Amino acid sequence: MPKAILFDLDGTLIDNSMDTFLPAYFGALTKKLAHLVAPDKLITQLQSSTRAAVMNGDGSRTIAEAFAADFFPKLGVARETLMPLFDDFYATEYPRLRSLIQPMPAARAVIERALNRGFKVVIATMPVFPRTAIRQRMEWGGIDDLPYALVTDYETMHASKPRSAYYREIATMIDCVPGDCVMVGNEIENDIAPAKKIGMQTFWVTREVQTPAPADWRGSLSDVARLLEKF
Repeated sequence: MPKAILFDLDGTLIDNSMDTFLPAYFGALTKKLAHLVAPDKLITQLQSSTRAAVMNGDGSRTIAEAFAADFFPKLGVARETLMPLFDDFYATEYPRLRSLIQPMPAARAVIERALNRGFKVVIATMPVFPRTAIRQRMEWGGIDDLPYALVTDYETMHASKPRSAYYREIATMIDCVPGDCVMVGNEIENDIAPAKKIGMQTFWVTREVQTPAPADWRGSLSDVARLLEKF
């Protein structure tokens, strides 16, 4: 009997294509900081430092700390100069990206079903954004106001997808063992494979029916809701 249901966010609970969202995000952020850093340099370093933080194996540092340690020295602009601008960006410019995010029709209902059944519910999103950015996307998807056991973000987590250590950390934080958890997500590499590797059960949100399923279950969010009734 599972005790916790972990949900990926983008592409699973909210309709958000990162192929569309990230260029708009980078465009808005580079415009905000253009007087201090050339756009190409900023994007290149953001991507490089994010990769470094994601692959960081130092469990003593959060993703935010690992990112900052790599990003600011290499960018050559002081943290004290940039952070107020980043904070203002997420408060003023970032909300303008709302039109790129649409709710998933079944998302809120399946989360409420899990909560009503007594499961701990985790938003297990890629923790490479600050808390405010993730919470805003949840708000745009109409799922921000529910009593989650945990929402992963880069201020909180010490590991990130696609590392299995990310899922192990979540289980520890919600006082579960991996076998107590079901991970629900739409990406094999980030959501299904690393969670399954440490013993979590997995549900692949997909329309794919032909290929062998790498997860314990697969289907739509409505199928997740039906599965919860069987536990």
